[in-house]
Amino acid sequence: MIRLLLIAVLSCFGMSCLIPLSNASTQLGEIEFPTSGSGAAQKHFIHGIAALHSFWYTEAINSFQKSTQVDPSFAMGYWGEALAYNRPLWEEQDIKSAKHTLSKIVDTSRLSQREKDYINALHLLYGDEQKVLRDKAYSNAMKKIYTNYPEDLEAACLYSLSLLGVSRNTSNNLPLRIESGAIALEVNEKNPNHPCAAHYAIHAFDTPELARLALPSAHRYSKIAPASHHAQHMPAHIFVQLGMWPEAEKSNKSGWAVSVNWVERENLSKSMRDYHSLQWLHYVYLQQGLTKKAETVFDIQTKDMLEGIKDAKEAKPFPNLRAGKYYYRMLAAKILETEQWNKADRITPLKDENPKGYSKAEYNFVKGFAAAMQGRPEAKKYVSELEGFRKKELNKNYFKRSENIKIWELEIKAAIKLYEKDYVSAIQLANQAVQIEKKLRAPSGPPRIIKPTYEFLGEVYLKSGKPKKAKEQFDISLTRHHNRMRSLIGFARSAQLNDEIELAQEKYEQLLYILKNSPKDFPERKEAETFLDRFKP
Repeated sequence: MIRLLLIAVLSCFGMSCLIPLSNASTQLGEIEFPTSGSGAAQKHFIHGIAALHSFWYTEAINSFQKSTQVDPSFAMGYWGEALAYNRPLWEEQDIKSAKHTLSKIVDTSRLSQREKDYINALHLLYGDEQKVLRDKAYSNAMKKIYTNYPEDLEAACLYSLSLLGVSRNTSNNLPLRIESGAIALEVNEKNPNHPCAAHYAIHAFDTPELARLALPSAHRYSKIAPASHHAQHMPAHIFVQLGMWPEAEKSNKSGWAVSVNWVERENLSKSMRDYHSLQWLHYVYLQQGLTKKAETVFDIQTKDMLEGIKDAKEAKPFPNLRAGKYYYRMLAAKILETEQWNKADRITPLKDENPKGYSKAEYNFVKGFAAAMQGRPEAKKYVSELEGFRKKELNKNYFKRSENIKIWELEIKAAIKLYEKDYVSAIQLANQAVQIEKKLRAPSGPPRIIKPTYEFLGEVYLKSGKPKKAKEQFDISLTRHHNRMRSLIGFARSAQLNDEIELAQEKYEQLLYILKNSPKDFPERKEAETFLDRFKP
């Protein structure tokens, strides 16, 4: 592997100085960001910028603070720390800490106009207006810097990232994502080892229709920044979009392992481990029929939740509650992807950690949907609880949408009607869920809906004796979730019942390929093999 060096470009008494950072822990890509800071402060500053481009916020803040400890007058060090209190793709900002840090910039007389422009842009980001307006104002300011300093790759990177942030609150965000991705690829042409070049391209093109544009970036990013657990995980966004399960498995295993090593090395709270990668790994295993491996991952998550959740609030600057955050989503996937409905009956909240907030909605959904699929009367109780939660705690955050909860209500109601063989009502309710999801952003990673609506509508049609209509829905689902196991098997069953034998054969072969490492007695694998055996010579 080509050795990646973190390069610091310094402005030392008017002279350009080059300082290589050779420690393996600093392998975060190649960065050039000249400032008016001193050599020692600049070294920490560059490391912070590189960490920031891989969303390693804790490392970035520590590095920026080190830079200002070395040189308390280092304005750009304070700028970098303040910038690190913004997490645009999570829609999170620690405004109080950011403003406090910016207040430490007391003398800008020695700064270049370019540095002043960066600082002024950040004042807009942390102004007094509503967050949506502040994000837009900051993005516009970064566009000006990007235009005025065409050779400044950091301006290009930060403008690209700002567009992704603005896109979170834009209904028709595809043009913004395309522009952001194009800028990231532009950076790649000038510096292929810049961490933002691959990272932001992956985020920008993380949609079913654009994912292939970021495939080269997905193959490169983990090598550009081997020290970053986020850089190990991020390629999985594209691999999952394209249904490349072995590749997605490798990325998430690496993301988890690097994060575990970092936490142990720095003696940090266990809650700082990358449970995002762990949740994705769990889903990827389920898609390949590797249920025992998925169960092992789930056990790790459960153990860490019980042991580590209590110290999570000590994690700064953003409390990392992911051990608890992802538990109920993984629980839901565990039940819905295997369709082992009876296991949901035994699900109870973990000791000392009842589901709260959005996790409560996820918990109610899996309990309610499983109950409905078994014809159990308590399903209606969970619908009522979901309705109450949705009306009480409406949240338009991208990750916690009230629309998701409404979909879950409809899917449980449809499942109730399906069990009662009221197929007309079941189809109507499932279709309502589709119409809501249709208006939401295209899927990314394991479905936030948990049970994709097009797939569920296909299953309702199939059980209603309408295989042609079912196949149409499964086909749409597969364009949104490539190589998804339940959509593939639904399509194959529909084609078979519709006497499209060659098409059924094609889908069963596709299914068998993604399940090639599953146990031989895995039900979906056995079904595919039994069907395909009919055509062996």
